[in-house]
Amino acid sequence: MNALNLAAEVPENPLVPPIPELVIGLVAFFIVFGILAKKLLPNINKVLDERRKLTEGRIEEAEATQAEAQQVLADYRAQLADARHEAARLRQEAQEQGATLIAEMRAEGQRQREEIIAAGHAQIEADRKQAALSLRQDVGKLATDLAGKLVGESLEDAARQSRTIDRFLDEVEAKAASDATKAEAGR
Repeated sequence: MNALNLAAEVPENPLVPPIPELVIGLVAFFIVFGILAKKLLPNINKVLDERRKLTEGRIEEAEATQAEAQQVLADYRAQLADARHEAARLRQEAQEQGATLIAEMRAEGQRQREEIIAAGHAQIEADRKQAALSLRQDVGKLATDLAGKLVGESLEDAARQSRTIDRFLDEVEAKAASDATKAEAGR
């Protein structure tokens, strides 16, 4: 009994399980691990593959969407550049048309100015002729009256009066013309 008592007196280590329990625990662990490996692991792998494919699909979709967005952005920039170019072209055309219109208006204004000046000159010439005719008649009447007083006879005859006046004025004009010619020659 001594040996028994001795064995009973040796305290058992609580960290080391008894061998039969350890063997049963290991067998149960391998059975559960085998069932999990055969039944659960394929389902887990299947779910992981589906998630990986879904993630890859989403990444591919995102890349495709990003590429499409880049293409739309490039198209937008090209359209914007075209619009700016068109606006610059239209602005240039408007400036050219404005310059042409201004030149046309200036030419029209110049033409109208020349017409007004020509009409003014014509009116002045007509007024000068009218004034000269009126002056000639007035001077003729005064000359006839003076001549009648100097000569002592009446120069009332219209034909004689007209001839006398015309002769007198022609002489005055001829003298004025010859004086002007001498003045120009003297220069």
